[in-house]
Amino acid sequence: MAECHCSVAGVCLPRMRLSLFLTMPDMNNEKRKVEVVFSPELFAHFENPDANVVVVDILRATSAICTAFMNGVDQVIPVPSLEEARVYKQEGYMVAAERDGRVQDFADFGNSPFNFTSERVGGKKVAYSTTNGTKAVHIARNSKMVIIASFLNLSAVASLLARQQDDVLIVCAGWKGRFSLEDTLFSGALVEKLLDTGRFYSICDSAIASLDLWHQAKPDLMAYIQKVAQRERLRKLGLDDVLEYCHTPDVTDKVPVFNQGVIECCPKTARIGE
Repeated sequence: MAECHCSVAGVCLPRMRLSLFLTMPDMNNEKRKVEVVFSPELFAHFENPDANVVVVDILRATSAICTAFMNGVDQVIPVPSLEEARVYKQEGYMVAAERDGRVQDFADFGNSPFNFTSERVGGKKVAYSTTNGTKAVHIARNSKMVIIASFLNLSAVASLLARQQDDVLIVCAGWKGRFSLEDTLFSGALVEKLLDTGRFYSICDSAIASLDLWHQAKPDLMAYIQKVAQRERLRKLGLDDVLEYCHTPDVTDKVPVFNQGVIECCPKTARIGE
């Protein structure tokens, strides 16, 4: 076990890991900053015009969007309100819409990634409205780049961010403005990958907390996920069949990007393992 040289919130951090966080970049070899926002309600306190924003809603919006692009969807149009989603339906769009996990009566289907099959969405444009995730996407809409991330495309997202050489702000969609454990765990996994490239640093408390939680959960992620509140919400609705899938890393190398009101696949998608 590594020797403990400092503790953060009572957790001992080895010298090497602590230095990844706290070593500020020098002018000759400038590193970029990575931060984590635990709720969209806090976004205004972190907003950084020089940052690429990563939006994450593991259960289930961003996992569903990543699955849609893996299965050949042309565009996903994130819609903040159900009223707007109804208009898209009236205009002939395929619509996926839910609130509190329940499929809306006018929608073609709901929020499960398993709905976004190649047979159903391949080559299509899909309007999409969810309780938390699509709202978080719109909150970040004026950022330099808005990337849609999940465990499913974790390595591809990290590789793309490392090549962009910009600051990174990871925004957890959360649950109705509240803290979300599963989104925070993903944030820790992404922070770890970015720090390990040697191109990033962080002096952000929420990034440190995310990484600490990820290190606790990583040895048996599915066991840890049983603690998650959203897991219980989905169980009550009979929708928890997606848990393992949504926490499976690197299923796809597609990186969806939100720009000018629509989500499309990034043309310079990083290859897994790059």
